[in-house]
Amino acid sequence: MRSLPRILIVEDEPAIAELIAVNLRHNGFQPIWAMDGETAQKELDDVLPDVILLDWMLPKESGLSLAKKWRTDKRSQAIPILMLTARGDEVDRVAGLDAGADDYIVKPFSTKELLARIRAVLRRRSPEQSAGRIQMGQLLLDADTHRVSFQEQPLKLGPTEFKLLQYFMTHKERVHSRGQLLDRVWGDHVFIEERTVDVHVKRLREALGGAGNMVETVRGAGYRFTDMTQATQTKQPADLAGS
Repeated sequence: MRSLPRILIVEDEPAIAELIAVNLRHNGFQPIWAMDGETAQKELDDVLPDVILLDWMLPKESGLSLAKKWRTDKRSQAIPILMLTARGDEVDRVAGLDAGADDYIVKPFSTKELLARIRAVLRRRSPEQSAGRIQMGQLLLDADTHRVSFQEQPLKLGPTEFKLLQYFMTHKERVHSRGQLLDRVWGDHVFIEERTVDVHVKRLREALGGAGNMVETVRGAGYRFTDMTQATQTKQPADLAGS
C-alpha cells in the first residue's frame, strides 16, 4: 500500500498548525508539525517530507532564511516549499519566491485553497519522482541521484536547469512555449516573466556543453528537445534573440 504524502508544517502558532494538520489528515495527507527551524531540521534529517508548509515569521530563524538554506542543500533542494505568511505585499511575495519557495499563500487562507496548492505542487513534482533514469544518446539524467552526465562525464546543473532538462527529456520532440515551461517547471506564478525561460535555457545549454544543441529554438513558438544526431546538424541561434 502506498504511504500517505508527508507534509511538514513549520508554524510556531499551535492553533494554526493544528487546524492545518486536521484538514490534511481528513484529506489523505500525513502532517508533521515543527514549531521552529531547529525542530524542522531534525524532521528533515530523519525523513524527507513530500511538501513543506513554511511560515515566514518564526522564532530564531525566519522561514525565508530556512527556505534559502534548504534550497542549497542537495538532500532537500527538490522538496516543494509553500510559504505561509501574513505579508501579502508584492515585494514580500517576490522575496519568498526568490528564496526558493514554490508557492506563496497569504494568511488568512481557506483550507480548500491550501489543499489545492499542495496537490498542484505534488502534481508538478510527480514526473521527477517517477522518471528514474532517462537517456538520450550519450546524455543521461538520473532523477533518483539528481545527476546528469554526457559521454560518461558528470555535468553541473543548477536546480532549475535540472528540472528544465528533466521536463525536456520526458517530453522530447515536442515544441513547448515559454508559458507552458513556466507552468510545468516553475509553477504558475504571476511574478515570473516568460523571458526567465530564455535565461535558464541559455544556462542549460552552457551546462550541457557538447549536448547543448539538443535544446532547439523554434522561432515564434518556443523550445524543443530533440535527438542529438539531429540537433548537431545545425548550429542553434543565440537565446534571447527573438526566439
